[in-house]
Amino acid sequence: MSRMARLLAGAAVAPGALGTSLIASHFSGTLYSLSLATADSTGTLTVTSQATGCGLTPAWIELYSDTNTLYCFDESWTGSGSSAEYSIGNDGSLSLTGNLKTGGNTVHGKLYGGEDGKGFVATVEYTPSTLTTYKMPVSDGEVVKLEKFTMSEAGPNPRQDVPHPHMAQVDPTGKFILTPDLGADLVRIFKIDATTGELTACPEGQAGAGDGPRHIEFWESADGLQKAYVVNELGNSVSAWDVAYPEDESGCLALNITQTLSTYAPGESGGPNTKAAEVRIVDNFLYATNRADETFGSEQDSIATYTIDPTTGELAWLEAANSYSYYPRTFVFNKDATLLAVGGQTSSNVAIIARDPETGKLGDLVATLDVGQKGRAGQEDGLSAVVWVE
Repeated sequence: MSRMARLLAGAAVAPGALGTSLIASHFSGTLYSLSLATADSTGTLTVTSQATGCGLTPAWIELYSDTNTLYCFDESWTGSGSSAEYSIGNDGSLSLTGNLKTGGNTVHGKLYGGEDGKGFVATVEYTPSTLTTYKMPVSDGEVVKLEKFTMSEAGPNPRQDVPHPHMAQVDPTGKFILTPDLGADLVRIFKIDATTGELTACPEGQAGAGDGPRHIEFWESADGLQKAYVVNELGNSVSAWDVAYPEDESGCLALNITQTLSTYAPGESGGPNTKAAEVRIVDNFLYATNRADETFGSEQDSIATYTIDPTTGELAWLEAANSYSYYPRTFVFNKDATLLAVGGQTSSNVAIIARDPETGKLGDLVATLDVGQKGRAGQEDGLSAVVWVE
């Protein structure tokens, strides 16, 4: 089956008793199903199965637990790529249910719109500077729209030669897509037409010069205060933004930056090759990974941890924690936020780390496993992403 919509349309299976499983993608083209067995404070990770079908360079995986479906997006730099859909078996194994030929260089993808929030898929392409949307189900090459980004002049960082969108994030209401643009120092905002999948551009959120915004997550206080937090790859920082929703359906979501903090403790900084990667929020705690800082020794990078003021949303530094990996490109918490899975890109390992839900602090290494061939520092190889299957 070669068409993505059969792929995307309805090949999902009902959720089953999956136990403690994870899925990791590797830039070699392989996806790995993993099993975690724990006893007291220790655990063991094992590879239970492997799958292919997501092109040459799988870069991002997105799991939808309600349908036990995994989507994978290919960062191939050869001028063509592939996106793939898999159903997840009760044992955590993956079955390819279809794929879609793309232009390649996709670094992130997300479903949006339709009656169930899964009527379309949006992808961002780093070097072509594009946001592409596809209808689901789709035939090969059937594109709803392709947004080509431009900017008037290069940014202050040498990597800011052209726009470099890095994420297609859907806001909590499902009515907007936000795209951090590392090249243009913008968070691009689009209003969703849930019926047609069309995206209408809104005024952008302006980041600091040279920040290089990469990923964005949302947070809401108990009193309804809306905030967004962006990790900045080039600035090695995290920014807090006020979020304002429109009063009527015709308006746009608006962002206003209020705070920027380093991903290192006050008075400290990263080295010449450090790059912040991703951001995650659990309750009133925020976490961001640092790549290639080796804060905890050779090939042991850090995870910056902050508290979020429950009333104002203001960030405050808490600590740096060991990621137990080198070049931690990806990380994700399990459902009860007692465990953190970190994907070390260059070390090509999945590390499971304990978390204290009360203090928000990360603790000891529970388990670790080398997955696939190790990468080379600064190169597009090694392990690319990891998700829990719960």
